[in-house]
Amino acid sequence: MAPDGRPTRRPWLSAAAVSVPVVLLLCLMTAGTVGPAGTLLLTVITTTAVTALLWAVIGARQERRVYEDRLTAWAAERAAAAERLRIARELHDLVSHGLGLVTVRAATAARVTGPTGEAERANALSDIEQVGRETTAELRRMLDVLRAPGAEPAPLRPPDTLDALPEIVRSTTAAGIAATVDVRKVGEVPPGVQLAVCAIVREGLSNTARHAGPTCVHVSVDRDGDTIVVDVRDTGPRPGWLPRPGAGHGLDGLRERVSMLDGVLRAGPAGPGFQLTARLPARRSG
Repeated sequence: MAPDGRPTRRPWLSAAAVSVPVVLLLCLMTAGTVGPAGTLLLTVITTTAVTALLWAVIGARQERRVYEDRLTAWAAERAAAAERLRIARELHDLVSHGLGLVTVRAATAARVTGPTGEAERANALSDIEQVGRETTAELRRMLDVLRAPGAEPAPLRPPDTLDALPEIVRSTTAAGIAATVDVRKVGEVPPGVQLAVCAIVREGLSNTARHAGPTCVHVSVDRDGDTIVVDVRDTGPRPGWLPRPGAGHGLDGLRERVSMLDGVLRAGPAGPGFQLTARLPARRSG
């Protein structure tokens, strides 16, 4: 078995199929074929060689079938594990972004006082209802994907592209975040990189909503040679805001996603705020 768990074939049958006739041929050359004894020896050696070859061929076919079955099972397990990881990432993004916005919006509205307080709370309830409906619909879609085998396949939404960034950023305004996005002329970007950029922006905005509250955030996407650079930077927590930590898996999941694309992710303080920057290889075709 290979280090990654991949099954390997045993080469001993092929070696036997080659070595047995060679040994018998050497015996034949040594003893010779003169006289009745030589003829008998030739018959025995030929019969033994043919038998050994047939045994090796039949055994090799059986061993190959077993190997192919084990390889198919291994590939299915790897595919299932990769799919579970993908679904876990999507569920994390969904819960972190959607429910995080609900929490922040409710906390922001609860702190509004004065004559505008009631109107703000009514608007907050409307925003929370909308975000809640969207999140619930996405959760149902994800659960449909996990239905028992044999059920009707659930329709999947198309993967996110850079065109989705304005809407992703706009959705944070419900939490009181003043977010702007600047997507420059980046040229052709592979679909996997576009999907990763959207995931990075979502996670950066969700972190800002939880840790800094209604503050200012700027998102930029630019090209540096053969690298796409995505940057999410906020201006720091709103005075009096109490951070609401998440599960702690968001940045770890992003690092894994970015590393799969041979990229680099950096996250840390930037002045009074926080900055999330990723560099993703995206070589131009042609």
